[in-house]
Amino acid sequence: MLDSQKLLSGKRGYLFTLIVFLFISVICVAFNMEDDNDFDISRREVLLRRIGHELLLQSGDSTSRVLPVKKIAENEYQISFENELTFQPDSLISITRRFLDKTPFASNYIVNVLNCGNGSVAYGYAISKNKQDDIVACIGRKQPRACYMINIKFKPTGIATAKNGYLLGGLSFLAFVGFVFLRSVKPRKDFPDSQDTNIFTLGSVLFDAKSRKLIMNEKTIDLTATENRVLLIFALSPNEIIERNRLQKEIWEDEGVIVGRSLDMFISKLRKKLEHDPDIKIVVIRGKGYKLNISS
Repeated sequence: MLDSQKLLSGKRGYLFTLIVFLFISVICVAFNMEDDNDFDISRREVLLRRIGHELLLQSGDSTSRVLPVKKIAENEYQISFENELTFQPDSLISITRRFLDKTPFASNYIVNVLNCGNGSVAYGYAISKNKQDDIVACIGRKQPRACYMINIKFKPTGIATAKNGYLLGGLSFLAFVGFVFLRSVKPRKDFPDSQDTNIFTLGSVLFDAKSRKLIMNEKTIDLTATENRVLLIFALSPNEIIERNRLQKEIWEDEGVIVGRSLDMFISKLRKKLEHDPDIKIVVIRGKGYKLNISS
C-alpha cells in the first residue's frame, strides 16, 4: 500500500513538473515570435505617418502636423491631423497603395475615414492582396474640408497568427492536463440553472436575443444577426457608454474585415425599430461612442 502511494505521489510530481515546463516553453516561444515581429510593426507605423503627410500635401497643406499615430486595437491604427483637410478618395487610395501594397506585412487592409465630431464613416474601402477582392467605390467625389481621422485595420500576419495559434493551442493543452490532474481533488460541482439571460426588458420592449426578436404592444419585430449582436451589447450595459471601437471589434472581429457596412447604419436601423417606445434611445456620446438610454 505504501509503495502504491509513493508511486502515485511520484507520478503527480512528474506531471506537475511537466506542466510547469510546458507552460514556460509556450510563453518563451510566444515572446520570441513577438520580438521577431516588432521590426515590422515599427516600420508599419512609420509608413502610416508618411501616408498622413502625403495626404496633407494633396490637400494643399505643407505646414500643419500629422498627430502621433495611435494603435487603437490589435492590428488597427488611427491617423489624425492637427488641422482640417479635404481629400479626393482616389488620391487616398493611391497613396495607401503606394506605401503599403509592396510590404509583405500589409497587403490586406481596411481603411475607414471617420468624422472627428461624431465618429461616423465618411468614406471607406478594402484592399486585398488579390486585387479582384478589392472593395472600392465613389472614387470621384471630393470630400469637403473637415476634421477627419483615418482608421487602418490590417489582416493579421502569418507570424502573429502562428504565435496566437501556438499560444492558444499550448494553453489549451495545459488546461486539459491540469483538469485531468486536479479532477481527483477538485470534484465537479453542479449548480442550479440560472435565469434565462437571453430575455431583456428594455422599457416597454421585450428583447429576445436567442430568437432575435423585439416584442412590443403584442407586435413582434425581427432583427438581423448583426442588429441582434449590436443590441445585445447595449442590453448588457444599459445607460452606460459603449466605445465605438469596442462595438466594431466585438461585432466584426471574427469576420476579419468590415465590408460595405458601417456601424452607423445598424445603429440607425435599431433606432427605427425601437422608436415606438420614447423611453428608449440610442444616443451618440461625442468623441466616445454610444449609449442605450432607458428612462426609468
